[in-house]
Amino acid sequence: MTSRRHLIHQSIAAAAGATLLLRLVPAEATPESLQQAIASFSGDAPIRTGRVKLQIAELVENGNAVPVTVSVDSPMSAGDFVRRIALFNERNPQPEVAVFELSPANGRAEVGTRIRLATSQGVVAVAQMNDGSLWQQRVDVIVTLAACIEGG
Repeated sequence: MTSRRHLIHQSIAAAAGATLLLRLVPAEATPESLQQAIASFSGDAPIRTGRVKLQIAELVENGNAVPVTVSVDSPMSAGDFVRRIALFNERNPQPEVAVFELSPANGRAEVGTRIRLATSQGVVAVAQMNDGSLWQQRVDVIVTLAACIEGG
């Protein structure tokens, strides 16, 4: 006859084994999911390269808090301004990092934040102007110490 204590120990051991298995296979986005996320943001409208300046180090020692600044060439006037700026990456658990809403009241088309990078990957900034046009820049970042991976 199996004792209650034995069953509890078996359940704990099974749960620990499942947790260990999950940690060995971290979830990550793919280049395809990156393209899907950008298409969702852009509504499948064409995206041109230019006007956007994505400032992020191309070699990052630690992916836990990577400084990122995105600026867009725009006068931020009532007739010509940036409506939204989005950040995407291709290998973190989710490809959408952030979306910033702007208006002429912002004065400058510039945002800054820190992001986590799970591993070496491409980071993409896309800006949507008030006329609906979309502009982008991509930077490939090499990460020597990964983030977004739970450790024990």
